Amino acid sequence: MKDLRMYINGQFCEASNGQWIDVLNPSTEEVISRQPNGTIEDVNRALDAAKAAQKAWGKTPAIERAAWLKKLANGIRERREEFIDIIMREQGKTLTWATIEVDVTAEYFDYMASFARHIEGEIIPSDRPNETIFLTKKPIGVVAGILPWNFPFFLIARKAGAALIAGCTIVIKPSQLTPENCTVFGEVVDKVGLPKGVINIVTGKGSVIGNEMAGSPKIDIVSVTGSVGAGESIMAAASKNITKVSLELGGKAPAIVCKDADLEKAAQWIVDSRIGNNGQICNNAERVYVQKEVKAEFTKILVEKMSAVKVGDVCKDHTVDMGPLVEARALESVTEKVERAIKQGAKLLCGGHRVGDKGYFYAATVLDNCTQDMDIIHEETFGPVIPLVEFDTLDQAIAWANDCEYGLASSVFTKDIDTATRVARELEFGETYINREHFEAMQGFHAGVKKSGIGGADGKHGIEEYLVTHVTYLDTHYE
Repeated sequence: MKDLRMYINGQFCEASNGQWIDVLNPSTEEVISRQPNGTIEDVNRALDAAKAAQKAWGKTPAIERAAWLKKLANGIRERREEFIDIIMREQGKTLTWATIEVDVTAEYFDYMASFARHIEGEIIPSDRPNETIFLTKKPIGVVAGILPWNFPFFLIARKAGAALIAGCTIVIKPSQLTPENCTVFGEVVDKVGLPKGVINIVTGKGSVIGNEMAGSPKIDIVSVTGSVGAGESIMAAASKNITKVSLELGGKAPAIVCKDADLEKAAQWIVDSRIGNNGQICNNAERVYVQKEVKAEFTKILVEKMSAVKVGDVCKDHTVDMGPLVEARALESVTEKVERAIKQGAKLLCGGHRVGDKGYFYAATVLDNCTQDMDIIHEETFGPVIPLVEFDTLDQAIAWANDCEYGLASSVFTKDIDTATRVARELEFGETYINREHFEAMQGFHAGVKKSGIGGADGKHGIEEYLVTHVTYLDTHYE
């Protein structure tokens, strides 16, 4: 078993209380490491370090900050296989998904470095004859980055990459379930020699670490990826200092299959969008609306594909399509949601059960005869479950898709460009995928509406989260 370490002000350390929290492998339920159970005192040491470092870091030319980001990217690549192994062990990702996560994390740091010469301001005409108005962008300051367990490594880059290139410093709080990858990243930070205090890592319970960071006057923005409940808690804590929040929360992505769709491809794209990361992505396809004319044919194809999904221990078998859910509570939650859907009238076509008696594995599941009023259509499942709903008209499908408290991802499958563009216009979601799987690009903008969050990440608009606008009025008339 490995003892992990926090990273504060350029130093590795244990928690000030000497306490530890075990970390489990969700495939085996075995303890694989233990993390420091960080305290409020540890949080404040990290915040003080970040605040002390921010002024000098913010004054560092952006092109020099970019060079540091490239060093971090290369440091990740040097330990690529180690990071892949860690993510498979502590989060249960398949080899394919773990490899993608590690490679994209390194690439993301490189991508954010490319913005060094593209953080721009404006010169605005004044109403006065001898005055010029300058609009400039400045770093917001100290960032609290609170990470989820489903993409624990990539989210380091998504938050820290944008923050650092903008001139901010950051305190990162990894998920209690998946801390090892982040603490090893701290070793990369240390090895490249990043100025102390620019990146700090504090492990422990979210209810202690996350809330203390969010409620601190030393923080200038809290960036959180997590559940709606976590977002509500963070907003409440941040409100006392009117601290800016950037939240990516839950999703209940609808996928609309029209009668003119390529059914074979649509079924594969939807399966890919449902079982990705073992069904644990905020923009997974969570509910599928199928037009009546093709419902029977599409369902047959979909069930064949979902029934063929191979589930197992990702570390022992690299050919599996899905690994485990992340923890026992996740397995219990998915099981309960499927059982409740069946009680409410859904028909189980495949799956619907735990796989094995060790590890948190759940079979790829399809539920038919679902109706819009069922809980499975409205509550985020966060597991490999596809409920099917039949629709008659496009108006009906759009209305049902929008009948949801979430608004992150969505998709439509059709060969008609008018249908595709209309659906994209009328769906109330931050992202719409047309004839492809659900998976965003780093140069886009990943953001939701409704209870899916506030603000967003990726691309040039993601960097704006970590910048503030300053306006200077320069009057050169001295008489």
